[in-house]
Amino acid sequence: MMRYSIRRPRRGPALLAAAVALTTVAACSNDTSAGPPAGTGSTGSTGASSPAVSGPPASPPAPVPSPTPTKTYPLSKAPQVVPAVLAHRAARGPGWKPGRDTAVVVAAKDASALADEARLIAAELRVPYRGTAAARPGDVSLALGGTGAAESYTLSVRGGGVRITGPDQAGVFYGTRTLKQSVRSTGAIPEGVVTDAPAKPQRGLMVDIARKHYTADWIEARLREMADLKLNQLGLHFSDDQGFRIASDSHPEVVSQQHLGKAEVRRILDLAASLHITVVPEIDSPGHLGAVIAAHPELQLVSATGRTPRGAVDISKPASAKIVDELLREYAALFPGAYWNLGGDEYVALMAKNPEATYPQLARAAAAKYGASGRVQDLATGWLNDRAAVIRPTGKAMRVWNDGFFAGGVTSADKDLQVGYWTGKEIGARTPVSYLSAGRKVINYNDKYLYYVLGQPNQFVYPTGRLIYEQWTPLVLRGSTPVPARYDSQILGGSFAIWGDLPNAQTQAQVAAGIRMPLAATAQKLWDARKPALTWAAFQALAGRVR
Repeated sequence: MMRYSIRRPRRGPALLAAAVALTTVAACSNDTSAGPPAGTGSTGSTGASSPAVSGPPASPPAPVPSPTPTKTYPLSKAPQVVPAVLAHRAARGPGWKPGRDTAVVVAAKDASALADEARLIAAELRVPYRGTAAARPGDVSLALGGTGAAESYTLSVRGGGVRITGPDQAGVFYGTRTLKQSVRSTGAIPEGVVTDAPAKPQRGLMVDIARKHYTADWIEARLREMADLKLNQLGLHFSDDQGFRIASDSHPEVVSQQHLGKAEVRRILDLAASLHITVVPEIDSPGHLGAVIAAHPELQLVSATGRTPRGAVDISKPASAKIVDELLREYAALFPGAYWNLGGDEYVALMAKNPEATYPQLARAAAAKYGASGRVQDLATGWLNDRAAVIRPTGKAMRVWNDGFFAGGVTSADKDLQVGYWTGKEIGARTPVSYLSAGRKVINYNDKYLYYVLGQPNQFVYPTGRLIYEQWTPLVLRGSTPVPARYDSQILGGSFAIWGDLPNAQTQAQVAAGIRMPLAATAQKLWDARKPALTWAAFQALAGRVR
């Protein structure tokens, strides 16, 4: 409003001037952009003088602001990751993405347990790790807690932050893998709550490093790939006919020129442990021992006609057991994990039409140990039981390839030996149900779906992953027919396997590229055995974005 000064009334010509000025002010009042000239007065109907303008015109009143509408969000969708999450409770909200002020923190009570997981995800998201500082808006916080199954986790996205909890370190770690993949794929993770847990406790990759040498760096790269896929076992088949690939103190003479030193192995084991992966070693026997026999030809199995089948030691000789047991003890101390693979497959003596006639020394040893009814298969079963007795004091769970188990003998494999089921093509093949109905626990290595055999010999074809994704489940142990669902709890999990039958058929890089999609498909079906929601084409595209 304009301010006016009071002046005395004017008379005569001054009154006329005031009237003109009043008219001017009235006209200008219709235009708020300009006011009357400074010092001009006006006279009202009373004839009194009007106050003069003493300052600049005032601004018009500020408009009353209209309410800003609250932003609404559609219901969120589950994070797109590999393997897919088990369940997601949708919510409305912006989700979360790393920002300028984002950091990773851990609950104070869990600082020592989760510091490694926190530092890793912080580095992957390229944000700071702030230790046990209180979580701020935008932070990622990790904590142990909850009563879910082993390796389960809950991931909550709300209020601008992320909170990951689980009953164990592995579960929290897998929650960080989901976060990492979602951010890598879309730049963010959706609002809502993920609850997730694996269908199977054992989810693995096995690598035949005996017939083909792989560098420590290559193995470490596979470990990192496995971790992002929530796989938790790496099998190392390091002794076979073509090579023995880990340094030995007890028998250095059996070690191949190209091999992993123990320092490299310990580095691999340390990385695996930090990624919640257990390394499962295998010294296969009594077959597949060609590298040992090359240094100790006196252990070679010889037939009645003088044949010397490759890789088979004479299990009637105490010296054969002695050297294998010394190696078992050495490497059981090197590998701290909870599992061991005794091998037991493809012992050539048992592939003969008449093993007793073909290898009379084995027949005599069987009769001496098991009586007149003892056969070569009993001697082979006893061999495995004796090797299991060497490993058992370490507390490791032991597995044997399914063609190392025999029915109808006077002795049988120890009850605690688990079955690595890979084939139904062996002599005297037994169905998977024969093991399951006997109460055995089984790990699925189905050679129709899960075998990547270098050079593709014996009608093996490199798997693309599509058949695994669309047809295979852990219940499909042999061929493409699943066993009855009532046996599901006895199937502990499964493993994709790389075999080096023709080791020069592919380079290390080609192997890594070739297993990329099959390994992703295997991880999906071991984490969630249900029919996947995505088509194979969509799954392929997703796997390319998140890895």
